[in-house]
Amino acid sequence: MELKIWGGAGEHGRSCYVLTGEQHRIMLDCGVKKVGTGQYPLLDVNLIPKLTAVFLSHAHEDHSMALPLLYKHGYQGEIWTTKPTVSQLELYFANWAKYVAGRDGELPYGPKHISALRFRILEEEALAGQWLDLDDGLTLQWGRSGHMLGSVWFRIQMEGQQLFFSGDFSRESALLAADDPGKLLPESSTASTSSMSETVLSIMDNAYGMDEESQEQKLNALRQFMLEALGRGGHVLLPVPAFGRGQELLVWVLRTFPDQPILLERAIHEGLRQMAEWEAWLKPGSLHSIVEAMNAPHVYVPGNQEERLQLLEGGEPFIIFTTDGMMESPRARWYAERLSLSTNHAIVITGHASEGTFARRLLKGETEETFCETVQMGYKIHQGLDDVRYMLQEIPSHHTVLVHAPKPETDRVIVRLAREGYSGLLSLQAGSILRL
Repeated sequence: MELKIWGGAGEHGRSCYVLTGEQHRIMLDCGVKKVGTGQYPLLDVNLIPKLTAVFLSHAHEDHSMALPLLYKHGYQGEIWTTKPTVSQLELYFANWAKYVAGRDGELPYGPKHISALRFRILEEEALAGQWLDLDDGLTLQWGRSGHMLGSVWFRIQMEGQQLFFSGDFSRESALLAADDPGKLLPESSTASTSSMSETVLSIMDNAYGMDEESQEQKLNALRQFMLEALGRGGHVLLPVPAFGRGQELLVWVLRTFPDQPILLERAIHEGLRQMAEWEAWLKPGSLHSIVEAMNAPHVYVPGNQEERLQLLEGGEPFIIFTTDGMMESPRARWYAERLSLSTNHAIVITGHASEGTFARRLLKGETEETFCETVQMGYKIHQGLDDVRYMLQEIPSHHTVLVHAPKPETDRVIVRLAREGYSGLLSLQAGSILRL
């Protein structure tokens, strides 16, 4: 059996991993990377028609936006994922098309390839933690990963080998439930799966590399920074993805700054509504917090540009939530332009900002006439060093490939963990092949 890295290891973006055996060939994710007009996985078009199955961990573009290429190049099968993920993909495809067009690029696939996508819904076939037989010699177990609505991890038994893929994973979400993969160890009534306990390969999220800060530590620092900006009468802009981190931060802001006016773009409010409809993906008690956020009296959802201007020029400082964490969209840039006129205002980037994006240029001071303060203060939706330690202990594997961070950062993590006695850790990159 071989693991082929078509993207995602040694870099942030284009998650795509292919496992080939004598009987089966499976793919885990097929995403893009926000560099230039987009970087796509290193696809072998001769292998794509031979894929047995494709598994999608969640809807974010760095895991999903290259999926139409599979159907363009002859894949005839289905994509195994969750119902919330399928419901979110239409918006992600629309936003990705706008991103590429905004950089004078062209998509490498057309609408017919997007329409060709066919899905099998995991939660309609088996409950989290249950084993699902997909084919002779191919069995699947899934669980919620706590990264965004509908995100999952996979445990797969393929041709006598057990494999684990964390997807993007977080145990520290305020709203989303995460199923502990260590407590959902293989259990089955069939002899073929009950006898299998060793994991030969884990592909493990380590997007935060050497970072050991907890969510609480990060939020304490963010709170102090926002207090200072609001205290001097400035607006604070939080550009966030339409689904995931935005809703989490909104609920936190409502608790932390209970009387502070909030300007919330409609797509993020829509994300709250979607979360309320998928209670099975939430932590106990989260639904109440989401409903409160949807109905909070000092949360303003503007319907047009005139309403945005009236709110921003009304004399009160606002906490502003807009979509697009990398600030490539016209609306995110419009907010940045409005806030750039005064040093009282602040922009906080709470996630990854790819090289060349507007958010990255703001952070590096490469934009013209930007006077407001721009900082990067992360909100955890991935795994850092401590999280990786924990997952290595609960899922011991012969080989563990750490992914989702630049290779030099992954190299540092592996050196650190090797000194602590962990073995079998690998830092790979796009184009690498691992023989198992």
